[in-house]
Amino acid sequence: MTADGEIHDYQVRCQSYMLELLMLARVEAGLAPTAVEVSHATGAIIAEIGAASRAVLSGGYSRRHPGAGPFLQVRLNRLTAAADEVIAATRDGDSASLRRVLNKFEALTSAMWTVHETVREPALDRPPSERPGTEPAAAAR
Repeated sequence: MTADGEIHDYQVRCQSYMLELLMLARVEAGLAPTAVEVSHATGAIIAEIGAASRAVLSGGYSRRHPGAGPFLQVRLNRLTAAADEVIAATRDGDSASLRRVLNKFEALTSAMWTVHETVREPALDRPPSERPGTEPAAAAR
């Protein structure tokens, strides 16, 4: 399997765990999730993202982005800290705080996948007019 195929598989599994986490966090009729359930889901998400990060780095993509390894590690550390906040809010039974930190965790998770895609993107191999986030010279006037 190619590195891109592996990364896709990690992302699919991560999305499944994220959906599970979001469903757990829906507090209805006083049925709050347990810290164990939330810890399992956040841990699985972090494991999938960590594995995808290793696949990105071992797939040769980091040659185009020499700082990718440390950057991905810092992002993974932030995601892990956010997971700890989600677990703590669950343990405290604070549904407002849980929603807030869960939104943060979800945003950081999404950002990790964006970073993976960016590192894999061969943007530097393209002419400037075709790179993401750049405007053609005629449109810039």
